Amino acid sequence: MYRRHVEPALRAALADTRIVLLNGARQTGKSTLAEELAKEQGGRYLTLDDGTLLGTARSDPTALLQGAAGLTVIDEVQKAPELLPALKREVDRDKRPGRFLLTGSANIFLVPRVAESLAGRIEILALLPLSQDELAGRAASLPDALFSGRPWRSRRSTLKRLEVGKRIVAGGYPEVLAREPGARRAAWFTSYVSSLLQRDVRDLANIDGLTEMPRLLGLLAARASTLMNMAELSRAVGIPHSTLKRYLTLLEATFILQPLPAWSANLGKRFVKASKIHLLDAGLTAHLRGESEPAQLVASPTVGPLLETFVLQELRKQLGWSRQAATPYHFRTAAGREVDIVLEAPGGKVVGIEVKAAAALDASDFAGLQALAEAAGKKFVRGVVLYLGEHVVPRGDNLWALPIDELWQPAAK
Repeated sequence: MYRRHVEPALRAALADTRIVLLNGARQTGKSTLAEELAKEQGGRYLTLDDGTLLGTARSDPTALLQGAAGLTVIDEVQKAPELLPALKREVDRDKRPGRFLLTGSANIFLVPRVAESLAGRIEILALLPLSQDELAGRAASLPDALFSGRPWRSRRSTLKRLEVGKRIVAGGYPEVLAREPGARRAAWFTSYVSSLLQRDVRDLANIDGLTEMPRLLGLLAARASTLMNMAELSRAVGIPHSTLKRYLTLLEATFILQPLPAWSANLGKRFVKASKIHLLDAGLTAHLRGESEPAQLVASPTVGPLLETFVLQELRKQLGWSRQAATPYHFRTAAGREVDIVLEAPGGKVVGIEVKAAAALDASDFAGLQALAEAAGKKFVRGVVLYLGEHVVPRGDNLWALPIDELWQPAAK
């Protein structure tokens, strides 16, 4: 059983907020964590995967909420949007904090009227697949280290290239990590994709004709870490632009597709505005690309995009518990100079993270970070290149080369 680093934030939210929603893709551990909290507090655990409870939630939601004295967990709340008005009435009647903990595998709060109905009454937290920190039983934060401005100590990483490949293809879904590598993990990913598309996406869309969705998901995985080109993707999958846009929205709503938006310090400057394609989990992406053999992956030129997805999603997980709040973006100039990941703090300060699958770097590997520094001006804190080499190396003003394991073992203290 892994300790989830979102748990302290979850407990804090339940201490002062009437409704807390734990949101995220299926099989990331939401139900397990919520059920544990319900047992600990002597509360109720209701799952809408149960047909009888689901029927009651849809036909008589007020009855389902009656008798909710302590904490009530409602699992998979997206199955019954009819519950939300009843929840609003109930928590307006009794304003005690920590009354309801909801979990959701689809982002129903993308619907404006739903979000508005619970405004001021709900706090939303995300639960992503397991991070490398959670797997190791510790909590690191590269974002905190980057924004601190303090230098790294010199060190030599002992992490082998093959080990990086193993971490990428394993991903972070708890059930995958409990299985033997190879065929059994592949079987889980296949079943997961089928269940996701046949049940969750279809239920959310309320239509049966989603035959192109598996092919679309495979094409997105094949284009991981590239710019989103709607026209090209529409032609490749063979569906109209309007249908493609709807399908992408459904994949975002179920948290599988997580595009990385473009960063720009000045909208008048000539920066690329398209988002980059990223899926929720590097292991799932590798499976969809047919690149689940670690030794072959790390020897292949295609390791770069998967490594970039791996790094981005680890950073997104760490931002869930970092002291330093920040929003991730990517950066690309019209001339083609780019930075894979830009973290922007609420006050506007930025750090850049470039990801390289090489074991050695040269000056050209820092060109994108230098362009970002010029664009951000005084708001630029520093930039790093995470690479598959061994050494921490300073590379000029506020620029560093860092071994990839600094991602979960930051050396800046």
